[in-house]
Amino acid sequence: MRAPAVAHRSTREALVASARQSKEKRSKGEARPRRARDSLNREVILAAAEKIALRDGLDALTFQELGSELEAHPTSLYRHFKDKDELLLELVDSLRARSYGGTVTPTDDWRADLRDIAQRVREHYLRYAPFAQQMVMRTTRRPTEFSSVDFTLDAVRRAGVDDEEVALVQRAFGSFVRSVASLEAAVHALDPEVWRRDELAWQVEYRQLDADTYPAIAHYADRLPSLGGPSAFDVGLEMMLDAIEVRAERSRARQRVDQSGDESRPVGE
Repeated sequence: MRAPAVAHRSTREALVASARQSKEKRSKGEARPRRARDSLNREVILAAAEKIALRDGLDALTFQELGSELEAHPTSLYRHFKDKDELLLELVDSLRARSYGGTVTPTDDWRADLRDIAQRVREHYLRYAPFAQQMVMRTTRRPTEFSSVDFTLDAVRRAGVDDEEVALVQRAFGSFVRSVASLEAAVHALDPEVWRRDELAWQVEYRQLDADTYPAIAHYADRLPSLGGPSAFDVGLEMMLDAIEVRAERSRARQRVDQSGDESRPVGE
């Protein structure tokens, strides 16, 4: 699925062009209008932070750069965010909220519920591909994250997994979704020429390897999937769902054995 990454690339190019024009005006000595007093708020700052992150990456997101973007003194930002990390976590959660916050509701099909949230998370990382791997490592401790964890815990519970294992299985599922989705997003964020060379390696060089040295690669060379495509994520997701179902069935089997054992015991034993 390339649409989110392609859309992002055109957005980033527009932002870079706008930033270049602003710098050219400043270099010519053109005065910038002063920002109105008390016109800053958290929403305005987060919008500017997103603009910088999309254009230059999260590493460029500093209060100094924000001040320049907002035409405000950097120290004025501390009235709204105590430090860069608080700003970063708020930005990450707000982007998650925009992508999938409040869009998923439980149904009577736990597999469909987990599949739905997984695909929405994947689309989110593709949408913000240049800094997906930086976002994936953080725990935001904010509403969108809380809602997502609560939703997936409930789905795993409804699958029939033992209560003692629900939290661990949910963590394994979430780690798979975030890590594979962010890795796919990282491929989409590559320079197009680098991506092309890497793709050619899989589609051309792998097929030319010596069959005696690499017999398994030679056998499957014509079936190797492309880089950055959805197939690996989709297959891995179904494998995770199958594994959850197997664990749930084992839990039910143990419960049946326990119940039959209880029923066979003499009353009063």
